[in-house]
Amino acid sequence: MTAERLRILCLSHMPPSPPRFGAQARIHGLMTNLARRHDLTFVSLIDPSFDFDECQRALKEYCHEVVLIRNMKGQRGLDKRILQLRSLVSRHSFEHHLYAAANLQEQLDQLLRREQFDVVHLEFPYLGYLHLRQSPVGLPPPRLFVDSHEIAYDIVRQFAQSAGGLGRRIYAALDWRKLKVEELDAYRLADGVCMCSTDDEHRLLREIPSARTAVIPNAADVDYYQPRPADPGVDENTVVFFGLMSTLPNIDGTTWFVREIWPRILEKRPNTRFKIIGGQAPSAVLELGGPRIEVTGFVEDLRPHLASAAAIVVPLRLGGGTRLKIVEGMAMRKAIVSTTLGAEGIDAVAERDIIIADQPEAFATSVIRLLDEPDLASRIGHSARELAVAHYSWSGATESLERFYREVIAS
Repeated sequence: MTAERLRILCLSHMPPSPPRFGAQARIHGLMTNLARRHDLTFVSLIDPSFDFDECQRALKEYCHEVVLIRNMKGQRGLDKRILQLRSLVSRHSFEHHLYAAANLQEQLDQLLRREQFDVVHLEFPYLGYLHLRQSPVGLPPPRLFVDSHEIAYDIVRQFAQSAGGLGRRIYAALDWRKLKVEELDAYRLADGVCMCSTDDEHRLLREIPSARTAVIPNAADVDYYQPRPADPGVDENTVVFFGLMSTLPNIDGTTWFVREIWPRILEKRPNTRFKIIGGQAPSAVLELGGPRIEVTGFVEDLRPHLASAAAIVVPLRLGGGTRLKIVEGMAMRKAIVSTTLGAEGIDAVAERDIIIADQPEAFATSVIRLLDEPDLASRIGHSARELAVAHYSWSGATESLERFYREVIAS
């Protein structure tokens, strides 16, 4: 290892580039910034929902070497049900079965024994069962870091206690306990664990007091996400939610908003429109569409849609980590109404940088207030943009990650 340049192997269960949803954006933001100063090799599983050639091209733009391994298991339909049934009679979680690609360890063995790495950086804990501390004969093994994104088992635990169908809640109640064992084992084996927020850091340290942790916050590309002269003006009747629509927190949040909050807004502002933006929407989300609710699906460029919004809403009741949708919305100088949980881990001051509301009536009132008072929305949006630039840029987050690498390596 040289004093300046590190050799880093990043391992993920999904390719991060091109980034089209939150988890991808975090990996892409950190890795592209790391690659400016270090030698980066990327190994990833890739399932059929991604375009293999597109992802490979995007990764090769900043990586020294790219290895993509196809994972065809259990993504949807009957295959997914079979995998869920298999996990029921196994000591392993569904997530373990989903990402246990047959030749992944073999590929990693060849790579790690051929080339010395200073750091192995594991995205999420799901592949933590793999043997990653390997190096060429006679050379020291790499240091292992896990980027947690969220406390994964706690998301499944929350779903087990939510208002979903009884069968799904029972399955989640069984699965989260298996996932907890696997996830905590991955953190125990790591030399360092990166957390998105101090809240998640405290949760982890309660379980593993000896864990060596650092908070590497979610961030935004503040040069990309910023108001532009060519963007449309604000439409005082448009409210926007955006995110990957296949995730449980986003499905639950949009459903709750449409059923409990949206009617209260329409009662006071009957011309208001709600736009749900994001790919992979299930039927439960598609069915929310109607005369004043648009479910757009995936869009290539979020910025014009965010620019035209009078308010962005983050009505999340489940989840962990910190929400990229909030820091990206802030970077776009937008006023945001969020639940307390939705804004968890972000050092925003309520009523200055963001509006917080947890109950349907208060949430609806807050949205109506932003629609009725454009000067208030503008003031909050400007303050939010300043916060994003000062504390939530990927360049700043990457500097924190590099410091953590070097502290652990030096020790």
